[in-house]
Amino acid sequence: MRKILIIGAGGIGSYLIQYLQKTGLYTIDVYDPDKVEKKNITYQNFVESDIGLHKVTVMKRDYSVNRAEPYPILTESQLAGYQLVVCCADNLGIRKTIYRSKVKWLDLRAQGRNCALISYQMDKNKFDTVLAGPDGSFSCQGDWDGWAKNIHMMNIVAAGMGAQWIQRWFNKEDVCDSKVINL
Repeated sequence: MRKILIIGAGGIGSYLIQYLQKTGLYTIDVYDPDKVEKKNITYQNFVESDIGLHKVTVMKRDYSVNRAEPYPILTESQLAGYQLVVCCADNLGIRKTIYRSKVKWLDLRAQGRNCALISYQMDKNKFDTVLAGPDGSFSCQGDWDGWAKNIHMMNIVAAGMGAQWIQRWFNKEDVCDSKVINL
């Protein structure tokens, strides 16, 4: 089995877990301290009855992930032992930890009408650029007004793009070091 750590089970991670788990090829551990909120139902892979549960609890129940921890990743030592670490978190601090680590990683991002895939293979001289910005958490919906008609689906695009990259990477096929999509 291919051993992966997924950090973040929200807008991107909740779909990525579903896509990867269906293949039967992966042992997935997932960390996310967040609980499902009503606002998540419209654009994340959850339903009304999940409100109030930890996101990782739902992922374990619905997709049989190996390990579901309702805690944040705070140190580089928590990244050890995985073939690939995938960041789907909405937090710049964890990204900085991952980028500076020695593990192989993939960073999936979405915000509004944009999404990005960035891997450990990217030129390290560009890291400061992709890690620029204020600390804190950011919704993959950007400045979403809460109306379903204005929802952005780039989080799902990022999850699909990430699943494809992961499949190819484990198959030792060519993969890009980064990709940005703007629709």
